[in-house]
Amino acid sequence: MRSVPFIILVLLAVGSAEASARQVLIREEAPTDRAAGFSLSELEESYREMDAAGISTLRLLEGGTHNVNIRRIRGGETALIHPVTVDVWVVQEGSGTLVTGGRLVDENGAEVTGQRGAAIRGGVTRVIGPGDVVFIPAGVPHGIRDTDGITWLNIRFDTG
Repeated sequence: MRSVPFIILVLLAVGSAEASARQVLIREEAPTDRAAGFSLSELEESYREMDAAGISTLRLLEGGTHNVNIRRIRGGETALIHPVTVDVWVVQEGSGTLVTGGRLVDENGAEVTGQRGAAIRGGVTRVIGPGDVVFIPAGVPHGIRDTDGITWLNIRFDTG
């Protein structure tokens, strides 16, 4: 097993109020000359480190147009759309209700024209848990709700 420093870099988003919510902790840049992998014990150590630091997203590999993340959340999270990014989720622990499709809406149920909303109206709901794999095409609204805790590997790549 290789030794990897927990946090290499913090990327900051634009806007002070949302910056802390959008910070992404990066473990390492995605290599272009070799394969990269993470053992189960390394992933489990990352979960413990994330819990201790109160972090919900850890980017294992950053490749610019592609990345591999650990997502670890409790409760729900904002519904969103990635206009050009495909997500592939591999659930590791816990469960939650995934909502996909439909329309993003605000807290009052009015449609949202941006990439984030309070909820999704008219989407498909399904409970996901360990071992489930989910493919979310670019442009499809998605979000997790009704969870006491869920952890998934999030493999992402841009399509445009």
